[in-house]
Amino acid sequence: MISPTTYRRVLYSVLGICLAIYACTADAAETSEKTNEVKVNDITLKVPADWKNAPPSNRLRLAQFEIPAVKGDKEPAELVISSFGGTGGGIAANVSRWIGQFNSDGRKAKVTQGESEQGKYVFVDISGTYNKSIGPPILRKTEAVPNSRMLGVILAVEGKAYYFLKLTGPDKTVAEAADALRTSFGASAKDEKPFEQ
Repeated sequence: MISPTTYRRVLYSVLGICLAIYACTADAAETSEKTNEVKVNDITLKVPADWKNAPPSNRLRLAQFEIPAVKGDKEPAELVISSFGGTGGGIAANVSRWIGQFNSDGRKAKVTQGESEQGKYVFVDISGTYNKSIGPPILRKTEAVPNSRMLGVILAVEGKAYYFLKLTGPDKTVAEAADALRTSFGASAKDEKPFEQ
């Protein structure tokens, strides 16, 4: 038979452990949901707080972010935002260009379209071996990087400009960032339809 004093001590210990677990879980959830609002010309992005805003590495970029690698990946991913006013040769041409940046062997590509709070968009999801640009873009030097993924967005802000959001990096890290990328500009995968040229 357990004495009332011992019973109370055990009960308080268990309650204390439960409260500690709850506090840790709540802190982790709050951290994962924190976002930063970033204005890039005509668009406003709500990106996860752990996406590190970095100075653009060349004049063609309006903004860029480093996305931390998930467990199992060695390199972080990178999100680059650009705009050239128009579509830069047409939406279909840009989709084809992005797909062409991956080797055809083992390449998988899915192209959808939708409408977000900020405008209509096309969403491109490509995986395989990425021919990553090395050095200044004008030199057109690349390095083949297997197990890569790219999420590309062409966002049309009506009456303003087209914005290109290009997230590239290791497959798992980019896949993990897919929902956050869509959420950043107010999109939803469930509302997307196959891309029609």
